[in-house]
Amino acid sequence: MEVQVKQANKITDMKARMSDIYLAVSWREIARTYFDKSVPWFQHKMYGIDGNGGKGGFTEDEAGQLKGALLDLSDRIRRAAESIPAPATV
Repeated sequence: MEVQVKQANKITDMKARMSDIYLAVSWREIARTYFDKSVPWFQHKMYGIDGNGGKGGFTEDEAGQLKGALLDLSDRIRRAAESIPAPATV
């Protein structure tokens, strides 16, 4: 009996997809807070490589986790912005 291992599709261009916010986000904090992983692990995912320099990237589940992290962060930023009182009108 032959067993086939299904290779998961990986998103290898995440850094390009995040180009608009890449420099504005602390990816170190994303890696630690939302993934409980090391910065090198996360950077390898962002660059689409594995730890050995081969093809890597985000699995579908990891991409969903990143999406959730960014949505949570955007909610936190919005709440912080809304806590700033409006300027007094004259």
